[in-house]
Amino acid sequence: MYQMLYRCITSNQIAVIGVLFAFLVTFLCLRFPFPFLPKDQGRAFAVDGSKSKGKIRGVGLILTGAFILSTLLFLPVNTEYAVYCILLFAMMLSGYLDDAAKNPWSDYKKGAIDLILSILAMWNFINYNGTSIRVFLYDIPIPVPVYFILGVILIWVSVNVTNCSDGVDGLCASLCCVTLTSFAVLFPDVLGSYSAANLIFVAVLLAYLCFNSKPSSMLMGDAGSRALGFYLAVIAMKSGHPLIYLLLAAVLIVDGGIGLVKIFLLRFLKIAILKNTRTPLHDHARKGKQWSDTQVVYRFCVIQILFAVAAYMILSLSGNF
Repeated sequence: MYQMLYRCITSNQIAVIGVLFAFLVTFLCLRFPFPFLPKDQGRAFAVDGSKSKGKIRGVGLILTGAFILSTLLFLPVNTEYAVYCILLFAMMLSGYLDDAAKNPWSDYKKGAIDLILSILAMWNFINYNGTSIRVFLYDIPIPVPVYFILGVILIWVSVNVTNCSDGVDGLCASLCCVTLTSFAVLFPDVLGSYSAANLIFVAVLLAYLCFNSKPSSMLMGDAGSRALGFYLAVIAMKSGHPLIYLLLAAVLIVDGGIGLVKIFLLRFLKIAILKNTRTPLHDHARKGKQWSDTQVVYRFCVIQILFAVAAYMILSLSGNF
């Protein structure tokens, strides 16, 4: 499709068509959802988790499918990107099967799947990209084995913190929209067609937010949040500035990461921290600070935008623009 259209119009115009196509396909598929999609069973330990009971869950299957289809049709595709699409679908599928399971999968099972897919993604990345990272004015070469290990950690962490942030109507999708747009705006030349892919993913998420903003009628589930986390990590590495992920996904990292650290220390080292702080942090804001769901989404997004502005200032001052 891309090659046919490229004979008539520019690549930017094709990308715009891809964005519109992605939004329309996603909206229609969510407006008339597949009958086999599972229903949420409610989450006993989440704040207001019972309110989600009975809602359509696992629509990350639709979001990821619409994204992959749109990018394959309207963007130039090479072998590296095709492999990422396969792994992205696999990550989504693991989350979807968990969403649809009568008994939720164990943390160890999901963690092992995340690790395997992270290793495969890094193997693909190393085959097509260098292992230098940009820090201020300097390109710092990283030994391949070290970069490989750090990349696996980045992908695994990104998958899980993004997954943990999906607990308030509209929160995960809204934060990911900010992060994806930030990468697209800050690194258009370096990312190339991946920058357009980011905007296509944003279009998919905006269509989803038509149904997920409070009060939501459907949830992306692990199928969506895990796929988003995987994609964000890949984009961070493709940008050549993987450390900037700490700023451009700061709210996702803090919101979901605190809970991961808390559980890890308690489960493996028997160290209890932040006993009076609910995790994920959005639950603490709702229960402890009495923020409404709308306030959580709005304020978390404002904070993330400020982090994106800070990233822009740092890149500007360090001569990256």
